[in-house]
Order: sequence, then structure tokens, then C-alpha cells
Amino acid sequence: MSVEYRKLTALEARIGFKFKDKNLALRALTHSSFGDGRRIIQDNERLEFLGDRVLGLFTAEVLFFLSPESEGTMARRLNALVRKETCARIARKLGVGEALQISPSEEKQGGREKNSILGDACEALLAAVYLDGGFAASKTFYETHWATEIEAVTNGSMKDPKTSLQEKAAGQTGAQPVYTIIERSGPDHRPLFVVEVTVEHIGSAKGSGKSKKDAERYAALHLLEDWPS
Repeated sequence: MSVEYRKLTALEARIGFKFKDKNLALRALTHSSFGDGRRIIQDNERLEFLGDRVLGLFTAEVLFFLSPESEGTMARRLNALVRKETCARIARKLGVGEALQISPSEEKQGGREKNSILGDACEALLAAVYLDGGFAASKTFYETHWATEIEAVTNGSMKDPKTSLQEKAAGQTGAQPVYTIIERSGPDHRPLFVVEVTVEHIGSAKGSGKSKKDAERYAALHLLEDWPS
């Protein structure tokens, strides 16, 4: 196995997603400097373009259902969650820099730690997960790895979706939401939880996250999204 594929395999373990199309994943990790102009290389710029839009959609949806705040407030929170610095911070936590394909000259200039390069690679990676695994897989990827950033940006000022679900269920059905862990995967230092929440006479929904609490919050959020009108 080549070095780049070994690095990709290690990255897959860290992000909790295994690509069917390895070449697509490697393209997401390929900076435009790679090859130093000696050959034509497919870099990650087109994937970064797509990933930026996927990221914007997921973030807008989360903010929309977390709080009845004004459009202006949501826009400011969205900008904080999709900016390059935020994406670069997430990329560092996932060790994306270790798997990047960049030129020796760019590497000497600290390219594996640059916010611009890491931020673009993070968005390209999200796009690759979207293309390879579909909408659900990419949303799980987003919910898992942006959860800490979302919590930091909202800073407790928004009502927790579990509280909103409990109030809505009590007001309309008299029932209480029931949360059940249906899956726990990944290593002990990087677990992934999948939780299902059920409200009697309404339905159920699933959510995933790096902690049981995060998974429950996303499950509640998804059931609020699907609540019958």
C-alpha cells in the first residue's frame, strides 16, 4: 500500500467514514501545489466549492431549528461556523494535515498548518463524503465534527432542542420523549453514538454525535424538523 493510501486509511479511522472511492478522497486532500507543475493533477478546488455549499446548507438548517432568532443574528452565527478558521480548526482536530498531498516547497513553508489550505481541505473532504456516501453520511460527518463549534457559537443562548421537544410533546400529546442508544462505534478515544428519540403518537428520529448528549440533541432536532404540521 502506498504512503498516501496508508495516510488515507488512518484519516478514515479518525473521521469515522470509509470511502468507497479512494481516488475521490485523495483528490479532496490534494492541494493545487502538488506536483510543482510537472504534471496535471486533479486538486481539491472543485470539491472545496461544493463542500462550501454543503456546509452552508447544513449550518443554516441547524441554526434555523435551534432558535427563532432573526435572520441577521442567524447570518452572523452562520458566518462564524463556515469561515476558513473554523474549518481549519476542525481539520487540525481530525489530523487532515497529515494526509494532505502538497508540494515540498509548500510543505517547507508550513502548508500543512496554514488555515487557508486546511480550511479548503476540510470543505473538500465534506464534499467527498457527500458524493461518496450521500446526504445522510455527510450530515452525520457534519453533526459529529462541527458539534463543538456549534455549541461554542450559540454559547447556550439558544434553547436546547431537547427542551424544545419536551415542551412541544407535553403541550400537544402529553407524552415525554424517550431516548435510546441504538449504536456505539469507533475507538474509545473517538466514539460515535447514534440515538433514537420517540414521542408517542408523533414518531421517531435519529441523531449522531461524538457524545451521547450530542446525539440526543441532534435526534431531538431532527424530530422537531419532521414534526407533523
